[in-house]
Amino acid sequence: MKKIIYVILSLLTFFSCTKENNLAILPNSIYNLTSKWENQNGDTIALSDLKGKVVVLTMIYTSCKTACPRLTAEMREIYKNVNIKNSQDIRYVLVSIDPENDNPQIMMEYLSNNKFNDIEWLFLRSDEESTKELANTLSVKYKQIDPVEFSHSNIISVLSKQGELVHQKNGLNTDIDPIVMKIKNELKK
Repeated sequence: MKKIIYVILSLLTFFSCTKENNLAILPNSIYNLTSKWENQNGDTIALSDLKGKVVVLTMIYTSCKTACPRLTAEMREIYKNVNIKNSQDIRYVLVSIDPENDNPQIMMEYLSNNKFNDIEWLFLRSDEESTKELANTLSVKYKQIDPVEFSHSNIISVLSKQGELVHQKNGLNTDIDPIVMKIKNELKK
């Protein structure tokens, strides 16, 4: 009898200690995408590995000289205004739309050059098909217009801990207060 009680208590403790176990993958979640992604460290992850975290995501390419530096600056401002450091509850994710050229070394340098050194920052790349699938899921449009340049949407997306799109900021140099408020509200859930 003591063994049965011990096993039950052990199982209850195990399942109650991890928030992620309590979060279902919802039908509209990006975590339903089965693609594999490579991060700035060269590690392979699935988007579902972000389950349980609020995700702030934008799609860029590192050789961009126009919109991407501005999107990156806005991500930095959002990060500063959310003002939560060294947290396991949030990730700021840059996704490359130029995975052929944005390799892990270049992604790491980009993060370092932008002083995105905290654990909350992640840079991902995948194959062209997976990148387009994620872009389409988030209504981000992009197209390669010459060998080194892309035309693309300027969107920063906020995903709930279950991976559902809950907010988008469209355009450059727009007010970041609404997205910051949405992130803070999602973190409270």
